[in-house]
Amino acid sequence: MVPPLRNRYADLLRVLAIGMVVLGHWLLTSIRYSGGRLSGIDAMSDIGWSGIGTLVFQVMPVFFVVGGYANALSWTRHQAEGATWADWVRHRAIRLLRPTTVYVAVVAAAVAASRLAGANATELAQAGWGVALQLWFLPVYLLLIALTPALHAAHRRWGLAVPAAMLLAVAAVDTGLLGAGLPGLGYANYLLVWGSMHQWGFAWQDGTLTRRRWRPYGLAVAGAALLGGLLAWSPFPVNMVGTTGGGVNNTVPPSVALLAFAAVQTGLLLAAEPAVSRLLARAPRLWQWVTWLNDRVLTVYLWHMTPVVVVAVALYPTGLLPQPAIGSAGWWALRPAWIAALALVLAPAAIWLARFERPLRRRPDAQRLRGQAAQPLSGQAAQPLSGEAAPPARGPAALRAALVAVGVGAAGVALARIAILGFAPGGGVPAGTLAAYGCGVILTLAAGRLAPRMTVAERPV
Repeated sequence: MVPPLRNRYADLLRVLAIGMVVLGHWLLTSIRYSGGRLSGIDAMSDIGWSGIGTLVFQVMPVFFVVGGYANALSWTRHQAEGATWADWVRHRAIRLLRPTTVYVAVVAAAVAASRLAGANATELAQAGWGVALQLWFLPVYLLLIALTPALHAAHRRWGLAVPAAMLLAVAAVDTGLLGAGLPGLGYANYLLVWGSMHQWGFAWQDGTLTRRRWRPYGLAVAGAALLGGLLAWSPFPVNMVGTTGGGVNNTVPPSVALLAFAAVQTGLLLAAEPAVSRLLARAPRLWQWVTWLNDRVLTVYLWHMTPVVVVAVALYPTGLLPQPAIGSAGWWALRPAWIAALALVLAPAAIWLARFERPLRRRPDAQRLRGQAAQPLSGQAAQPLSGEAAPPARGPAALRAALVAVGVGAAGVALARIAILGFAPGGGVPAGTLAAYGCGVILTLAAGRLAPRMTVAERPV
């Protein structure tokens, strides 16, 4: 039975977004085997029209908008039950760090074993970099989780003026980057650009963006006008996915053009919500599939590049897969077989590994609370779902907050370094970075010894 207040549409968007990320990465990753060595190539640099294609495949804004929706709902619910910043942030962060830690540990162990077995350092470094790229999302999202209470308070006071001010700040940062040549400013846009989308999620959850039917269209039209002007009269390219090759990049760091594109995408998706929600309500089997997939999105996201390494090692050196020129008719004809091989590797692994994403799924009390923890439809107020107040804290609030802040911060910084440098920089295991990550996770977990038990079982981020 479907919980009557669950926002089916938010779950569907999350599932479709992860599907597009996986398909896009698999489609445009090309492998070469020459002289006894494997190498991975970004096919976008050899396909002239690929920049236009990114307008379809760039779906990361959806994750942040849906994440803002979920975080707003979760924070207001737990705040009403007496949860503190440290309690809530730890609870939310652990949901991300638990499956991420499994991934980091397995890949790090594989790198160490490969190095001991005599793997080529250059190939190992490239493979380690390829399976670490997707981790960039996690430190940014962890930062937004930590800031959610403050950002949500700002939203309740100033509403859409908050993302509007962020837009101006993004434009100022881009001006400093492109006009004054101050590259350090770019780091601010990781918070400002993705944070703006996160704020839109707040406005979706409380109805600010959807209470009047014209507002989603207004967001899309304003974004389209800004994006059109930027593409016509600024150096920003149409390519909305970060690629190598120099020049202005819309994602590293994220730019005002990416934010304008996200406004178009978000506006159109929110405008489609009523019609699609009605369809989901009439299609229980489709909803069951969405629910099942939604429980596994983070696992799929984390592991989806690992099959690329596995299949490349298994099929290319043996000659089972030919290597036609990128973008040729033969190359495109082989893409379905390549994607099917990757899916055959990922599917069983993701099903098994999903237990680390939702380890409480089988507990009877979690099953009972699962329906109670349903997310409301946009515009409906979140209510405390437990009839009991949160129990009193078992430790000093300041100590819990310090442990959470240091732990989540250390884990986030370590993940950022891995995303940038890979799991095998220079062909070896980054022991210091992994140690910092492990310490961060341990400190975050340790804060739970001093924290009250959460009273609501949540859906995953």
